[in-house]
Amino acid sequence: EKTPHCFLTDQGAAQFAAAMGVPEIPGEKLVTERNKKRLEKEKHEKGAQKTDCQKNLGTVGAVALDCKGNVAYATSTGGIVNKMVGRVGDSPCLGAGGYADNDIGAVSTTGHGESILKVNLARLTLFHIEQGKTVEEAADLSLGYMKSRVKGLGGLIVVSKTGDWVAKWTSTSMPWAAAKDGKLHFGIDPDDTTITDLP
Repeated sequence: EKTPHCFLTDQGAAQFAAAMGVPEIPGEKLVTERNKKRLEKEKHEKGAQKTDCQKNLGTVGAVALDCKGNVAYATSTGGIVNKMVGRVGDSPCLGAGGYADNDIGAVSTTGHGESILKVNLARLTLFHIEQGKTVEEAADLSLGYMKSRVKGLGGLIVVSKTGDWVAKWTSTSMPWAAAKDGKLHFGIDPDDTTITDLP
């Protein structure tokens, strides 16, 4: 372990990254003309009718179980355009954007960040598995709770410590893929799964 801390932000994170030899990239190199136009369009269109519950445009998540029984998750966010300065979404927050525990399993989530944060979606899903629910039941229960409690839509992928997995969502669609025992499973819409042999 390089540090005893779980979560570093802002200047502390920058100092730590520099100490670890991570090269610094100037902020202006991260801004594209396409994103400038997208921001201007969003500012122009944002009116009384529009809320922050806009379509999630780019979260990518992964969960894995290795041959030694270790589980892991990764969640990368597409973010929200024209967000409030200082807003933190669910992706970097343990228990919300994702969670992994070798005794239970791993979860990665996507959807409306504020809703996911309010119900701690990833940890809630693993709680249901701890209580004896299947991965499918756990996903349905936690997504259903988020929808009824805070009117939030989203999706998640789960793998249990026993290798059971599921991809579930309450949003319109969610592209997903899973590899197990030499087979590749994938889909986008509900009840639309394709299974092929891995190359």
